[in-house]
Amino acid sequence: HIGTGNYNPKTARLYEDMGLFTAAPDVGADLTDLFNTLTGYSRKTEYRNILVAPNGIRSGIIDRINVEIERGRAGDERARVQLKANALVDEQIIDALYRASQAGVPVEVMVRGICALRPGMPGVSDNIVVRSILGQFLEHSRILHFGAANEYWIGSADMMHRNLDRRVEVMAQVKDPKLTNYLDEVFESAMDPSTRCWTLGPDGNWTAEPRD
Repeated sequence: HIGTGNYNPKTARLYEDMGLFTAAPDVGADLTDLFNTLTGYSRKTEYRNILVAPNGIRSGIIDRINVEIERGRAGDERARVQLKANALVDEQIIDALYRASQAGVPVEVMVRGICALRPGMPGVSDNIVVRSILGQFLEHSRILHFGAANEYWIGSADMMHRNLDRRVEVMAQVKDPKLTNYLDEVFESAMDPSTRCWTLGPDGNWTAEPRD
């Protein structure tokens, strides 16, 4: 089981999270390698279907953003980056999203809390939209979608230094079409114009949407 939250019975009643239950041998092999690394039996840093901080999540995400940029420039209309997280403050990931925007790749960010990225700046982030949804349950799941590569990832890491540099965090690739369709629905719902949310502007101010 790879989840976006934890096993806390109190927060489980309040937080929106996701989990992947799988018996896939390659995922099991990855997690075996990871636990062997944690216990000192291995020094492995590369895996098949998971990204692991502090060595691999940031670089793995940036590598995949760069693929979307390359394919977008080549005319692939599927090129897109969608990101759902609690916070987005990591400079390297923000810079990569800016580069994607400048290459014409649409970027959709759903962030519950702090966001150091500024969307809608001419020539910098014209193709980036940032939304925050505050509802009955605390938005807590972390999801990534890379459109041209058709890759979906879920995990525990936020786009922050503490998660990417100072903790062991895991993101796993989701491949089952039934599950990826569900993740698509999550993004579609979050970006639907009728969904009540806050939208971040280029000046750093949040606006309630839809406006009454």
